Amino acid sequence: MRVLLDLVARHRNGEAVGIASLCSAHPLVVEAALRHAQARGLPQVLFEATCNQVNQDGGYTGMRPEDFVRFVHGIAADVGFDPARIALGGDHLGPSPWTALEAAEAMDKAEAMVAAFVAAGFRKIHLDCSMSCAGDPVPLPEATIVERAVRLCRVAEAAWARSGGEAPVYVIGTEVPVPGGATEAIHALAVTTPEAALATIGAHRDAFAAAGLGDAWTRVIASVVQPGVEFDHHEVIDYAPDKARALSDAIARVPGMVYEAHSTDYQTRTALAALVRDHFAILKVGPGLTFALREALWALDAIEREWIPASRRGGLREVALACMRARPEHWKRYYHGEGRALDFDLQYSLSDRIRYYWPDPEIERARQRLFANLRDQPPPMPMLGQYLPRALPALRAGAASDPKAWVLEHLTHVLDDYYHACNPRPSR
Repeated sequence: MRVLLDLVARHRNGEAVGIASLCSAHPLVVEAALRHAQARGLPQVLFEATCNQVNQDGGYTGMRPEDFVRFVHGIAADVGFDPARIALGGDHLGPSPWTALEAAEAMDKAEAMVAAFVAAGFRKIHLDCSMSCAGDPVPLPEATIVERAVRLCRVAEAAWARSGGEAPVYVIGTEVPVPGGATEAIHALAVTTPEAALATIGAHRDAFAAAGLGDAWTRVIASVVQPGVEFDHHEVIDYAPDKARALSDAIARVPGMVYEAHSTDYQTRTALAALVRDHFAILKVGPGLTFALREALWALDAIEREWIPASRRGGLREVALACMRARPEHWKRYYHGEGRALDFDLQYSLSDRIRYYWPDPEIERARQRLFANLRDQPPPMPMLGQYLPRALPALRAGAASDPKAWVLEHLTHVLDDYYHACNPRPSR
């Protein structure tokens, strides 16, 4: 993927540039990102799908890799965004969805998934075999992790040879957050040591060479490490540059690579810019975007309660929470409270497990009714300003009767934090 190779080269040449890796399968988030990229003149926007969101079995979104490509490109066509400016990545590609199986069977499924991602046109491939499968030791030895990553890289290269197009680029790294987010409160967080980061890179480099994957190694652009950023249900651990200084300096010894930082959601714009400056040039964000989406939808629901007669309301919040309580499989491993504490986490936890429920048909009907109500009977500007002040520019620009535009405007503020962090203005 030439655009990412070029970006890494620019960063290595001293430009404090980076790219946001947007991990969301919600159509409003995707549309907001495309419209934001269009408005900002970004040459490329990067969307990633995790192995749990999208895989050959459908994932929790019900989409296979080729379905996700059609989904994103369909929204791009509606927006008028050139699909050639869309880069697609597969995140945490490995046996994670099948860890209940024995390793041999889980890795067979991981191979099929990687091949499907590459065949569908995904060209940024995160090789993540850090999780233990049934019968594996816990934790998994790094030698096994590397061996399995090499196996998947070989599959990806073969799939590319069959499908053609741009060569895939790879991300490695064994110190990766759990796909889907933390399951409990985080009280302490250790920054990856420079020794561990360099050892991981060295082990992969040697294994790629031994497997005859030397050309693929030239396209390994990043390693996932822990720079000291994370979030749990209620708190954010902010980036502290001094604690990551040695780790930041270590990547200078490795030609052609930067770091990829996961769980950058909810970091401040200043912290995001510092991450990019310190060579964490690929910034993953997912729940932070859908959390902002939920903020906007809850705000519109509050407006509906005040502005629309009870007999016509969609009741989005009540419908969504009832659905979550009836089908707890997406949050029961994460939320352990009861009563009001559980009600709070279902709505406001930073891990944002509600994102798994937006595709539910009943919730979507309530969302559509909410939008239709506010489109047919737009609230006055003071009321919109009370509940969704970030949407006022959209209203004043002529989108007074379009609640979707208000939601997109709210999401734009999160996207702008990443834009300014990854595209610093040149100093005068």
